[in-house]
Amino acid sequence: MSDIKEQGVTSNDEDNGEVQISILGQYIKDLSFENPTPAQTIQKLSTEQPSMNINVNLNAQQMGDDVYEVDLKITATALSGEDTAFVAELLYSGLFGIKNLPEDQLQPFLMVEAPRQIFPFARRILSDITRDGGFPPLMLEPIDFAKLYHQQIQAAAEQQAGKSDGDIVVN
Repeated sequence: MSDIKEQGVTSNDEDNGEVQISILGQYIKDLSFENPTPAQTIQKLSTEQPSMNINVNLNAQQMGDDVYEVDLKITATALSGEDTAFVAELLYSGLFGIKNLPEDQLQPFLMVEAPRQIFPFARRILSDITRDGGFPPLMLEPIDFAKLYHQQIQAAAEQQAGKSDGDIVVN
């Protein structure tokens, strides 16, 4: 029995060349909820559906050796006619430990897989804050971060060519 070795288990001190990814932490960096005219808006929205604009932006930066922070910024604006019903802004971040990931896979991981991991937590926070603001909970649909990543690559290429449209809007 002593000849049996456990496979797939590595010590934190070992660096055997295998890809190692861990979530070191996740946290709210900034949270804002603006409810300019709650009494009027709540009465008005009891008979009509607001239009929603959702804006999503991603950013990633290296924080140290093998440590990266990924920021997921979501801005939700509810409009009732010309009036703003509410604006909810959340900057939610995850801190990731990444070892031995090939360089060509790092950026896609940081801009696709990492935000996919933290999105459910950001979604819950926005749902709670809109509900606590007196509105029905905002239930965001899942976001295709791969598509968003490709849009950001295209926007960066256009910006280098002198055509910048700003943030990416997800409807």
